[in-house]
Amino acid sequence: MIKFAIVGMGHIAKKHVEAINEADGAELVAVCDAAAERLEEYSAKYETYTDLDEMLRTNQDIQVVNICVPSGLHARLTKIVAEHRRHIVVEKPMSLKLEDSEEMIRIARENNVKLAVVHPNRFRPAIMKLREKMDQGVFGTMSHANATVRWNRGQAYYDQAPWRGTKEFDGGVLMNQAIHNLDLMLWFMGEVESVQAMAATRLRKIEAEDVAAAVVRFKSGALGVIEAATTIYPKNLEESLSIFGEKASVKIGGSNALFIETWDMEDGVEGEKESFNESIKDNPLGKPGHQWIIEDMVQAVQENREPIVSGQDGMAPVKLILAILESAETGKEVKLA
Repeated sequence: MIKFAIVGMGHIAKKHVEAINEADGAELVAVCDAAAERLEEYSAKYETYTDLDEMLRTNQDIQVVNICVPSGLHARLTKIVAEHRRHIVVEKPMSLKLEDSEEMIRIARENNVKLAVVHPNRFRPAIMKLREKMDQGVFGTMSHANATVRWNRGQAYYDQAPWRGTKEFDGGVLMNQAIHNLDLMLWFMGEVESVQAMAATRLRKIEAEDVAAAVVRFKSGALGVIEAATTIYPKNLEESLSIFGEKASVKIGGSNALFIETWDMEDGVEGEKESFNESIKDNPLGKPGHQWIIEDMVQAVQENREPIVSGQDGMAPVKLILAILESAETGKEVKLA
C-alpha cells in the first residue's frame, strides 16, 4: 500500500479523502491544516498535524502528499514536500504563475519525486471515448475547436473565504472554473502558438475576471475559440468541448461536459452516439476522476514512471491562461514561446 497524506482540509480535500479510501493500493494515514478546527472530524481515523514540515519530519511512512490549499500556495508547499523526498499530487491550477510551475517541475525532478496535477475530467467516459477516436486518427486534418464554460458562481460563492477571486491566491473564471476544459482542449489539439483575448469583471465583486473570451491559433495551424463565464443566470448552463476535423465533428456537452451531443464521422457506426449515451446515462462520470489520479500515482510510484497527468501537462493550461490574461490587458496578440 502506498501511504498518502493531505495538506489543506477545505472543501476539495473531501474528494481526496474519498478518492484515496476508494483507490486500489492507496491508504490515507495523515491530514494537515493550519486551522486545527478543520482537523477535528478526521482525528479519529488519521494522524493530524497543523504544520506540514513537522508532519513530514515525524511521519516517515508518508510517501505521497496531496496538496489542497489555495492555489497561490501550491508552489511553496510543493517545494517543502519535494525537499522531504515525498511524491506530490497537486490540485488545479498547478500554480498561478508560469515561473512557479517551472520551479515546481524543477524541484520535483531534482529531488527525484513524482509530480501529478489533478485534471480529473480526462477520465470521464465520453472524454475517453473521444480520446480513443482521436488516437485512431479519424479526424484527419484538424480545423478548429471550441471550449465553452457558461456557469453560475454567485457572490456568496466568492464570499465564502477572503482568498476567493483574488489574483494572488485564487484567480478568476479561467484559472478556477475553465481550466479543466482548457486542459482537455490542449490535450486534443496540442500546443498553442498565439492568442488574442478579452476579459472583464462584470458582475461579481472580485479582483479577477468573471468572464473571458479568446481566439487561439494552435501550432498545427488549427484555430480555437474559448468562452468562460461565472456570470450565467440563474444556474450552470453549459460546459462543452467541440472538436472539428476534415472527417469528423464531435461535441461533448451538457451542463458539465458529460454526454456526446454530436458524433459525426466519415467511417462512423450508425447509432453509436445513442448507444454510448444510453450506456452511461446512470453514471456519466464513471469512476471518479480523483480516484483515477490517485490510482495512477500509486502505479507511477510502483513502476517508477511519470504520472499520466504530469507537471508538464499541468503547466500547459496555466501558460495558456496567463497568455489570455496578458492579451486581454494589453489588447495585443500574445505569442507563446
